[in-house]
Amino acid sequence: MKTHLKTYSPPHQPHPNQPNNSTIRFAVAAFLTLSSAIALPSCAANSPSSAGGSADSSSRENQVVASAPQSAPAPAQSKTAGVSKTAPPETPATTPQLIKKAQLSVVVKSIDTSTKSVTDIVKKQQGDILSFQNQKPPDSSIRQTAMLEIRVPQAKLETTLDALSKLGSVQNRGLAAEDVTDQLVDNEARLRNLRKSEEVVLKIMERSGSVGDVLKAAQELSNIRESIERIDAQLKSLRNQVAYSTISLTLEAAVSAQQDPEPSLGLQVQETWGKATHSVGELTLGLFALGIWLLAYSPYLLLIAAAVYGFNRFKKQHSVPKIQEPKPPQ
Repeated sequence: MKTHLKTYSPPHQPHPNQPNNSTIRFAVAAFLTLSSAIALPSCAANSPSSAGGSADSSSRENQVVASAPQSAPAPAQSKTAGVSKTAPPETPATTPQLIKKAQLSVVVKSIDTSTKSVTDIVKKQQGDILSFQNQKPPDSSIRQTAMLEIRVPQAKLETTLDALSKLGSVQNRGLAAEDVTDQLVDNEARLRNLRKSEEVVLKIMERSGSVGDVLKAAQELSNIRESIERIDAQLKSLRNQVAYSTISLTLEAAVSAQQDPEPSLGLQVQETWGKATHSVGELTLGLFALGIWLLAYSPYLLLIAAAVYGFNRFKKQHSVPKIQEPKPPQ
C-alpha cells in the first residue's frame, strides 16, 4: 500500500510595498482602453503621426488607427485623376486668318467724276489707292476705261464695295479668300524655336573655349539670325495682307459720254499747216544731217571712186582687140 505524502507550503505573503498582480493587469488594461479611445478621434482628425505617442504594447491598435486616415482620401484622389485623364482642358478655337481680294466692274457716266468719288470713298474708309490707270480710246465709239487698285481694312471691305457699287451699274462683282492660318502658326512656332536656339548659342559663346569653337558658334548665330529675319518678314507680310484687303476696281464710261464736239474748220487748217511745216522741218534737218555724214566719209568715198576708175582703166588697156582676117577675093 502506497502512501502519498503531501508537502505543506506556507501561503505566499506579498511584500507590503509590492502591488498585487491582478491590480497591475487591471491598470494596464484600463490604460490601453483609454489610450485607444483617445487615439481614435485624434488620428481621424490629424495626421497619422499623432498616434505615435502611445505605449509599445498598443502598437497594433496604433497601426490600425494610423492606416484609417490614409485610406480615406484615396477615392477622392483616384476620382480627380480619372477626371483629369478623361476630360482634358479644351484649347480655344483660333479665328481663321483670311487674305481677301475683291473684283468690281462698274459702268459710270463720267470717268473723271467717278474717280473723284472713289477717292472720297477710300479716304472715308481709311484706305489707300495703290495704282490708277486711265485709258483714253482713240475713237469716240470705244468706251473709256479706268482701272484702280484699292486697299482697305478687312473689316470695312463689304462697306467699301457697297459704296463703290452705287457709282453706277455693276457689271461684275467677285470675292476670293485664302486661309493662311496654318502658315502663320507654323512661322510663329519656327520663330520661337529659332529665338531659343539663339539664346543657347549666345550662352555657349559666353563660355571660355578655343577660337575655332567661338568662330563656329558665331557662324551658327549668323545663320540663325538670318532665318529669324526672313521668317519675321514673312509673318509681317502675311499679317499685313490679312489686315488689309485689296479691291480691283474697273470703271467703264458709256460711249455717249465720250463724244466730243468736232473742231472748227479754221482749227483744222491750223493743225494741218502745223503738221506740214513740222514735216518740212524734219525733212530739211534729215537732208542736212545726210550731207554732214557724206562730208565726213568723203575721203573714203574718193578712195573707193579712184579704185573703181583705175580698175576700169586697167581693164581697157589690157584688153586685145580682135583682128579681122581679110576675106579672099571671089
